[in-house]
Amino acid sequence: MKLSRLLATTALLVGSTLMAPLHATIVQFNTSLGNFEVNLFDETTPKTVENFLSYVKDQSYDNNVVHRLVPGFIVQGGGFVYTGQVPFGNVVAKAAVQNEPKWSNRRGTIAMAKIGDQPNSATSQWFFNLVDNQTNLDAQNGGFTVFGQISVQGLEILQQMAQLPTYNFGGAATNIPLRNYTSADFAAGKALTADNLVLIESVFVIDTRVNTAAGLTPVANTLASNGASEGDSGSGSINWLVLLLLPLAALRLRAAHRS
Repeated sequence: MKLSRLLATTALLVGSTLMAPLHATIVQFNTSLGNFEVNLFDETTPKTVENFLSYVKDQSYDNNVVHRLVPGFIVQGGGFVYTGQVPFGNVVAKAAVQNEPKWSNRRGTIAMAKIGDQPNSATSQWFFNLVDNQTNLDAQNGGFTVFGQISVQGLEILQQMAQLPTYNFGGAATNIPLRNYTSADFAAGKALTADNLVLIESVFVIDTRVNTAAGLTPVANTLASNGASEGDSGSGSINWLVLLLLPLAALRLRAAHRS
């Protein structure tokens, strides 16, 4: 009788563990286009989340510039800060984090950017997937680590970002999205201000409890370990996510028009 109860209790514990929801920390992004929340996948991508939160703790993402937008693909930030003038300042990168390509690059997920052909090279930069990008990003370069999922409100804000015009200021700002800025302003070499930039004003933790991602259903990455070539994207899309190492000191207030 006691053995039966023990076995039953054990079965319940195992079953509850297998069905347990994905645990996550929730962070809030305050941006110039509105605020939104992101659930981080602490338990399944622990090294990546720890790395991201270390930058949050250091306030490295305060006044961070969304420096790259590729409509129908991704929007990227995490590398540069606006200090009240151009050129932008650089986020001081820490040691690179080990790749954890467990989840698929689907619409509304946040993932780490990295250097081409270097799977374990992610540091401070991240990107949000504007669409389902699993075909391009789940296999190449070891797979891009998805470590969180944006809120519904956040998806609406990402859509606003995706509709902004982009301009080529060179360096890492070859596709920078701008507000209140026109082609005429660009041609005239008009100086950029905070009113023109898409800024991540701050990122901070709002909930450290477990079970915060109970309603999320992230899709597993089934391509990262299938032997696919790390450098083959099928469309060259990897070039949009490479961390450009050219310093933003090369950022010009008057640059050539986009080709």
